[in-house]
Amino acid sequence: MASVAALESHLRNIVEGEVRFDVGTRAAYATDASNYRQVPVGVVIPRHEGDVIAALSIARENSMPILARGGGTSLAGQACNAALVLDFSKYMNRVLAIEPDARVAHVEPGVVQSHLNSALAPHGLFFAPDPSTKDRCTVGGMIGNNSCGAHSAAYGKTVDNVEALEVILYDGTQLSLMGSIDDVQLGAAIARGGREGQLYSRLRELCDQSADSVRAHFPKLPRRVSGYNLDELMPERGFNVARAIVGSEGTLATILRVTIRAVPRPNELALAVLGFDDVFTAADQTPWLLAHRPEALEGFDQDLAEFARIKEMPGVRFLPAGRAFLLVELGGSSSDEARERAERVIAEARGLRECTGTAYIEDAREQAAVWQIRESGLGSSAFIPGRPRSWPGAEDFAVPPANLGAFLRGFDRILSSRNLKVATYYGHFGEGCVHARVNFDLASAAGIQTFRAAMVELAELVANLGGSLSGEHGDGLARSELLPMMFRPELIDAFRDFKRIFDPDSMMNPGAIVDPHPLDSHLKLGANYRSREIATHFNFTAEGGLAGAALKCVGIGKCRKTEAGTMCPSYMATREELHSTRGRARILFEALTTDLLPDGFADPAVRDALDLCLSCKGCKSECPSSVDMAAYCAEFFANYYRSHRRPLSSAFFGRLKEVARLASYAPSLANALSHAPILGDVAKKALAIHPDRELPRFARRTFRSWFERRTAPGASMREVVLFPDTFNNFLEPHVAIAAVEVLERAGFRVIVPRHELCCGRPLYDQGMLERAKARLRDVMEELDPFVAVGIPIVGLEPSCILTFRDELPSLFSEDPRAKALASNSFLLDEFLVREAPDFAPPALGRRTFVQGHCHQKALAGIGGEVALLSRAAGAALEVLDAGCCGMAGAFGYDREHFEVSKAIGARVLFPAIDKAPPDAIIVADGFSCRSQIRHFCPSHTPMHLAEVLNLVTSDR
Repeated sequence: MASVAALESHLRNIVEGEVRFDVGTRAAYATDASNYRQVPVGVVIPRHEGDVIAALSIARENSMPILARGGGTSLAGQACNAALVLDFSKYMNRVLAIEPDARVAHVEPGVVQSHLNSALAPHGLFFAPDPSTKDRCTVGGMIGNNSCGAHSAAYGKTVDNVEALEVILYDGTQLSLMGSIDDVQLGAAIARGGREGQLYSRLRELCDQSADSVRAHFPKLPRRVSGYNLDELMPERGFNVARAIVGSEGTLATILRVTIRAVPRPNELALAVLGFDDVFTAADQTPWLLAHRPEALEGFDQDLAEFARIKEMPGVRFLPAGRAFLLVELGGSSSDEARERAERVIAEARGLRECTGTAYIEDAREQAAVWQIRESGLGSSAFIPGRPRSWPGAEDFAVPPANLGAFLRGFDRILSSRNLKVATYYGHFGEGCVHARVNFDLASAAGIQTFRAAMVELAELVANLGGSLSGEHGDGLARSELLPMMFRPELIDAFRDFKRIFDPDSMMNPGAIVDPHPLDSHLKLGANYRSREIATHFNFTAEGGLAGAALKCVGIGKCRKTEAGTMCPSYMATREELHSTRGRARILFEALTTDLLPDGFADPAVRDALDLCLSCKGCKSECPSSVDMAAYCAEFFANYYRSHRRPLSSAFFGRLKEVARLASYAPSLANALSHAPILGDVAKKALAIHPDRELPRFARRTFRSWFERRTAPGASMREVVLFPDTFNNFLEPHVAIAAVEVLERAGFRVIVPRHELCCGRPLYDQGMLERAKARLRDVMEELDPFVAVGIPIVGLEPSCILTFRDELPSLFSEDPRAKALASNSFLLDEFLVREAPDFAPPALGRRTFVQGHCHQKALAGIGGEVALLSRAAGAALEVLDAGCCGMAGAFGYDREHFEVSKAIGARVLFPAIDKAPPDAIIVADGFSCRSQIRHFCPSHTPMHLAEVLNLVTSDR
């Protein structure tokens, strides 16, 4: 075998795609969504089939194992291995062709399930398997796991929806597996000879030898995902080799192309939600509910509903009374038919004394809100402050649906006997597959011993009930060792023979299904787990320190979605694992707990991964585990620049307040110098600013100067403190002036703090946390007297005022003033909706587009802003789902970030504004957002909400 360096060099010479052997990439790919960790040798990101063929050739020459990977969301460890990883998700993700009449689509393995369904939607079709990760899981990964999802009761597993595969074996043989074949076709394939003929011949022999045992002893249940699909080789199933490969977890072949079956979309859907006293009683209802032939029959317990309440998920208000809930989705050719079917279910449920409540949900948005609770189960239950962490492993057992109640009671009994608890029960009740993360201790020898013993006992329970160790997540490292408890010895031997037919040297994802690694090996934590002690500014005590905070990322990859929301803007632009929230969390975890990164928490690989983090805080609200990468990023750079020279640009932008104050003494001169042809270019170069960016211009008069010279209204009005941040004081004072006039028209007397204050936001972004804390001490000292007498604090720049609500309490967790200020600080829209409910702007008469600030969406929501603008008749309001604008303070000015900044905005925001009518109102409360829009959409002038409300009221 060649050296790793030589292997990398050879791959770079023949692969057109990307070849990554750097330590940061290897850290990011070292685990999936499971308990396990195996550091890969390197990663190849192929652009096309030729790259896959080339990479396999080099791997074969060097006896290097191969691991094909999609979204990396596997929960059993099958997506991590000490191998050469082929990541198909970045480039090999095309929908190649759709044949509507034949109801099939031809795709590459890296296509995301929801992207495929978007392409199928105009034809009235969809790819039915829909796991909760559907907005980032790939079809290739779904085939590897034999994924299912909520609607498998009606449409089957992935195996039932695959028509054909184009694959390549480790030895380079390419096969076209065209689905079911008869004896004549099988004979012809064997007669062709060569590797393909030999393979088909040996498969026929295996089928003949194992047929009786497969027919007699394969579990008869809808969610048998464990083991290999030898049943698909039976003559009655058409000797379907393509479907036999489904669920093989990359242990047999690498997929190049897929032909999937598409099915017609139901015309209408209705949702019946049923409440019960506990999850065991809910599980007992499965048989009679399945008689109604639902599209989906899902459920969850009170704990998940409580997590949803804590996260303020809107679907909670649609749940009926109960401590466990079943979601029964019924389809129909018309809304009347769907409703009638749902009403029949509800009527039958109401006749049961066990049923504690029912709800009928017809509106599609309300249905989606309830489904969102169900789909949040995995991430929401992984880490709950004040409780032990919960882990997968025992999360995917499946039994015949009629046995589900008995299984869950036995499951609970076994765990209780070992002092283990479930975080929450949720999953596919109609398929007998309920997920449950358990509070295993995977960081001590005793805990790991308990983990193993519990897994063995649970597997025995499953086998006794005729179940499967895996119902959709696969066997991987978590369950492969236990397969002999489920399958007879002759079937285990048949699995081994099946593997050898395709991969005789066991080089395809070794250690899974056949000749498995022990279930307690390669653990991400392990008995010797220790994290480095890092002194932090933010309080991570509840998470178990900064390493524990990074471990909140459980790997389900919600940050890899690309169609909606804010998280993660850098991933949306780059499609790079390293530049997703998950990739960053993993590198941080490696830096804090292993020796993989030579310089640990100060390693350049960590810096590079965090370099494109926009600190948007989208992950804090959209990540099911509430990972706060902005805080981790600030801590890293605070630590990193203790031992590394801080760039001039970082020092400049971090001290923006001082720069702005200095410029305010001679703003015209400052503007002339910064925009002069030569001096301006020199300044940009020195500060690493992209040459196309224009530096902000300082206002001729600050807001505070204007405010001090005006005549205040009468003192009898209710008082409110307006916090004049750096941006609205020095750069755009007209926004703060408009806010004063709006607040006064709403009946308030505006107070401005006596001293010039700053929240320290630019300092956080640069990791200058000691200085930021000093700023916040000044803020608390000045504002606490107002808070103490109940005078609210209103801010205009979302990233500034929301600092009081977010960073402040964490940085000063022991100071009661911090908590008081956090609960008494408001955005303008929040304050007006709460304190001036009768404030209603008159008609705008123009189309109005709202681009929410990232921090506003993450920490406060834009409901108040939408409510205010909706009161303006004729506003024709449209809230853009554009995610981040791409500017993010100083980020978009940096010459190294400019193209990424542009790509982020160009995804949705810029096209939407460019298509807007010339007289449209563009509302953007963030200074950075307005700057970005002015730069890339110069035909429109964005406005702060205060300006819009003032524009309206001044025209009354």
